[in-house]
Amino acid sequence: MTAASAAAQFAASVRRIAPLAWPVLIGQLAVLAFATVDTVLVARLSPIDLAALAVGSAVFVTVFLGFMGVVLGVGPVAGQLFGAGRLEEADFLKILGAAEVISRDELSAPGKPLAKERWAGVVDAVGSHTLVNACAATRYGGTVAACGLAQGMDFPGSVAPFILRGITLCGIDSVMAPFAVRTAAWARLAQDLDLAKLESITREIPLAQAVQAGADILAGRVRGRLVVNVNA
Repeated sequence: MTAASAAAQFAASVRRIAPLAWPVLIGQLAVLAFATVDTVLVARLSPIDLAALAVGSAVFVTVFLGFMGVVLGVGPVAGQLFGAGRLEEADFLKILGAAEVISRDELSAPGKPLAKERWAGVVDAVGSHTLVNACAATRYGGTVAACGLAQGMDFPGSVAPFILRGITLCGIDSVMAPFAVRTAAWARLAQDLDLAKLESITREIPLAQAVQAGADILAGRVRGRLVVNVNA
């Protein structure tokens, strides 16, 4: 990674973190303000009242710091789960038909409005910078299908790929799609999908293992798809 790309990725991280950071900063300042105001008001009464305030503040701070520790522990865990891309599965993906496996880092940072033509078509389940970079690297006349927002709901991109290469960005909706469209999609899957490869990425588990399997999915330890047998 070059210094320029590292700086761009750092700037993108700052922009994503800033909206989450300022409420925490305001909350910390508010806690300090509460203690200051309480001391100023109670000190006007008597030393006993001020001592009572000190005891109450000690109890409050103990509870506050305990819960704050729990909250701060969520950040690293969430970061680990979000970044659980596993390039060690590249060989398995190539067996399924992938010609090349790339790191998500190549697409997740801000890029150029128009990149080198790379793909004839794209199915994107990530959104944000990844979707923008996918559009920027799609070949002339290609199509990009957007069906997810794992990275974000924003589209911080340019119209350059649309007006210079004539690409198409299609939204994929699985909720309100008409029955006829669903039927046609399933028919194509039944016709084009290699059922042997589908079976190789599918594992059946009993209902009793569903909770643990959910934790494994969030931790990035599951490969393929799980089918829960509610009768097992």
